[in-house]
Amino acid sequence: MIKRQLGSGGLEVSALGFGCMGLNTSYGTAPDRQAMIQLVRSAVERGVTFFDTAEVYGPFTNEALVGEALEPFRGQVVIATKFGFSVDSSGKEDRGAALDSRPQHIKEVAEASLKRLRVDVIDLLYQHRVDPNVPIEDVAGAVKDLVQAGKVRHFGLSEPGVQTIRRAHAVLPVTAVQSEYSLWTRIPEQGVLPVLEELGIGFVPFSPLGRGFLTGAMGADTKFGSGDFRSSLPRYTPEALAANQALIDVLGRIAKAKSATIAQIALAWLLARKPWIVPIPGTTKLHRLEENLGAVDVRLTAADVSDIADAAGKVQIEGARYPAAMEEMAGR
Repeated sequence: MIKRQLGSGGLEVSALGFGCMGLNTSYGTAPDRQAMIQLVRSAVERGVTFFDTAEVYGPFTNEALVGEALEPFRGQVVIATKFGFSVDSSGKEDRGAALDSRPQHIKEVAEASLKRLRVDVIDLLYQHRVDPNVPIEDVAGAVKDLVQAGKVRHFGLSEPGVQTIRRAHAVLPVTAVQSEYSLWTRIPEQGVLPVLEELGIGFVPFSPLGRGFLTGAMGADTKFGSGDFRSSLPRYTPEALAANQALIDVLGRIAKAKSATIAQIALAWLLARKPWIVPIPGTTKLHRLEENLGAVDVRLTAADVSDIADAAGKVQIEGARYPAAMEEMAGR
């Protein structure tokens, strides 16, 4: 596995990371916990060193799973987690959780995350969503305190707007920004990517495979089980899935020409965009993990990258990525 650097502070990670949210939450009935722990360890054995979780996933249970899975590899892997929501102590998942980035709350969350992750320091701590009620300077200042206390190494932001990135970076260097980015969600190209290049900040695309759509395994007849949050997203209605198959058809032709899978083309395209981009696809299946990692070996020329972008850009994507209330949290 090749390595990449996020930001200018020396944070080196595998070129592909692992998004851990789906290991036990958000996608319906949770798989067997021990099987998911073994899957995470299998990822490490295959060269993955970058794992992404959050307090709100579960809540709490995803961090605990990741902490147990990666405890034998302490010092060999990078774990990213997130703060920014007011989470009910009952541990029941609540996608309507209120934003809370008050400095004191940030410090309390960090202490709890350290225990669940079974580490002495958090490698990368993101603000999960920008809190309009707390100045970003205060947020960055709170994380700076944690860095100075030796409890956090690097600071990140998730789904921020350009001005928020600049303001935060002026207080504490931002190592990485995480936002949704893929061949069917290209919003970061409009402003975020240029400012990250200017400031020397790494970029971590989440949902780089469109929550499974860009594997080519979904269609209008796809059914989402109880508890699968995709059933609440406009882009995953039967009508939208049927309309969006046009993108899969385009990528399928490209994949065939490159002797790769559709998922590998989608990931390889992201990897080829910039050397400081590190996608974090998630999966609960070993064969999908191995397929994803194979994207590192898919070689795309600059012309290929441009051609793929142009071809995908001609497809009109049906459906918003989030309901309006969730979308409002992004890009602040």
